[in-house]
Amino acid sequence: MSKTIFVVDDSATMLMSVRASLEMNGFKVETASDGVQALDKLNSMSPDLIITDINMPRMGGMELIQALRAMSKFRFTPILTLTTESESGKRDQAKQLGATGWLVKPVPPGDLVRIIKQVLPGA
Repeated sequence: MSKTIFVVDDSATMLMSVRASLEMNGFKVETASDGVQALDKLNSMSPDLIITDINMPRMGGMELIQALRAMSKFRFTPILTLTTESESGKRDQAKQLGATGWLVKPVPPGDLVRIIKQVLPGA
């Protein structure tokens, strides 16, 4: 059974690129364009991994991570950030909120899949 990855990013180009890379590697991919839409969609699903951008309208990645970690069904779901932010303070804040890992865009597709396989057993 393939693993489901939920990708949250306000860039349609980034969503298409990440989706294509992951689907070519056998993952099922669901998407949202910001944290508000992500929370709405995640009410009815439980992906194996969540990848989120940090800077998005309505609700950014930091707020999304915090909201997800407050929900029992997402307490142990791996959450990776995929962002243009490279500031260590932001990375530390995301880790404190419960992010599993921090990736700085652009990430080559092969590297992204390798990292996903490290944080998602059986992927």
